[in-house]
Amino acid sequence: MKVIASHNGLEATRLAWQKLQENCPLIDACVDGVSLVEDDPEELTVGYGGLPDEQGNVSLDAAVMDGQSHRGGSIIGLTGVRHVSKVALRLMRESRRVMLHGEGADAFARACGFPMEDLLTEKARKLWRLWKRTYQANKEWLPAPADEETEQLMKILTYYYRHPAGTVHTAGQDQHGNLACVTSTSGHCFKTKGRVGDSPIFGAGLYVDNEHGTCGSIGHGEANLLNCSSFLAVQLMGQGMSPQEAGMATLEHAAKHAPPFELDTLGRPNFNLQLYLLAKDGTHAGVCLRGDWKIAVTDDAGSRLEACQVMFPSDER
Repeated sequence: MKVIASHNGLEATRLAWQKLQENCPLIDACVDGVSLVEDDPEELTVGYGGLPDEQGNVSLDAAVMDGQSHRGGSIIGLTGVRHVSKVALRLMRESRRVMLHGEGADAFARACGFPMEDLLTEKARKLWRLWKRTYQANKEWLPAPADEETEQLMKILTYYYRHPAGTVHTAGQDQHGNLACVTSTSGHCFKTKGRVGDSPIFGAGLYVDNEHGTCGSIGHGEANLLNCSSFLAVQLMGQGMSPQEAGMATLEHAAKHAPPFELDTLGRPNFNLQLYLLAKDGTHAGVCLRGDWKIAVTDDAGSRLEACQVMFPSDER
């Protein structure tokens, strides 16, 4: 048995592993792990406390996919419910449909009895307001005051504005060798209203084939969407590549097809992608285009963060 996750999912892997020890179904264990991250108001890219869109509205996306049944559920643009991954799981189990968006997703969550709440925390609201007063200054807004609170918030805002994509991905393998995966996100910070990234799209943000493996991604969603990154990586594992080989080949494919306006002065993609792979034989890997990103792992050897293999290792995170 093994559970892996993106860098922000170490506690998710621990909980999922514990659930597997208690004979919890694999997909439920992974969703329970992701729910921990959805509950964390300090994780500004997922669930409760996620940064809003350009209009100040928090909307969430998630998808689940079960290898044994080869079924999945995807929820896009959900508002007022923090555990979007659990809503996606209910959709997979209770509906013939695999994807619901917007008002339909909201109605389904209400019909299932999920509690409604305001997902915009005070911290996220302040960051959104500071973004408007900083990046739209001298247009509609006056600059923010130069005080200690603004200075501290600006450090956070600068990081997330440089790294606007955020997601938690978790995948696992149970004692029978079955595979499953989950993603959850609040999407790009201050995104254009209606924007949908890769996270809830099967084959892009996540994919599992029970005979080959599973892959999930975080980073620049548009690149994953255009290259079907997770599907490609799983297919390459099915052709005999190791998780690391499949992940690096997928990154190479995405880098090769990056449009001119997304290239740096050296001709490399100016965005980042991180892939998290788990093969049918139980081997795993995390890969990224640049930076010192980590993959979270829990198995018989314990819980830990491991370095991702980097395509462009000279860049800083």
